[in-house]
Amino acid sequence: MAMGIALALASTSALVSTPAHAQFGGIVYDPSNYAQNVLTAARTLEQINNQIRMLQNQATSLINQAKNLERLPTSILQPLQDQIRQTQQLLSQAQRIAYDVREIETAFAAQYRNVPLGASQQAMVEGAEARWQNSIAGFEDALKVQAGAVANIEGSRAAIGSLVGASQSATGALQAAQAGNQLLALQARQLADLTATLAASSRAQALHAADRAAAKRQAHEQLRRFLADRPRYVPGGSD
Repeated sequence: MAMGIALALASTSALVSTPAHAQFGGIVYDPSNYAQNVLTAARTLEQINNQIRMLQNQATSLINQAKNLERLPTSILQPLQDQIRQTQQLLSQAQRIAYDVREIETAFAAQYRNVPLGASQQAMVEGAEARWQNSIAGFEDALKVQAGAVANIEGSRAAIGSLVGASQSATGALQAAQAGNQLLALQARQLADLTATLAASSRAQALHAADRAAAKRQAHEQLRRFLADRPRYVPGGSD
């Protein structure tokens, strides 16, 4: 606009019939020189406006960069770690036969795989009782782990609501990325709960199946002994 005003003034001055040099009260007025000064001032003003716009763009860019570096004010990392630790504690409290390869090998060799068929009747009953206790303990442990996983559902719901709200109001790339990373961490904890639940349930089922297999083998031996101890039936002959 300043440039347009200057051009209009210059054109008007060129059309005025006033002499090239006029004197008013001792002051010499030169229209062409005046028009040139106006053009110079307009160009200077335009340059200043351009510099102002450049500075404004740079300030906006710096503000956006600062927003991209802002950290997400919401964090669910500590609650997730606490929930995973609780699930681990439930698994570590496994009764009788725990989640240990060596202990499982030893227990199965003594109580399931090599059932002492030559033992006394009392020893067989005690062995069957021990295996039954293992199965009951396995089912109880599975129920505890499942209860812990169910208890974490409410925490997951609250965490998802908090993270979704934070991601929707994120002001920069870093906040959006952190919200996404925490959602992935939440999914990892849910997978950990699912893995623990499946492991506990599978352990209980495996102990129950092993108990049934060992009991079946022991029942055959007990039946054999029962039949061997009974007096043989000898049909009476006719005189």
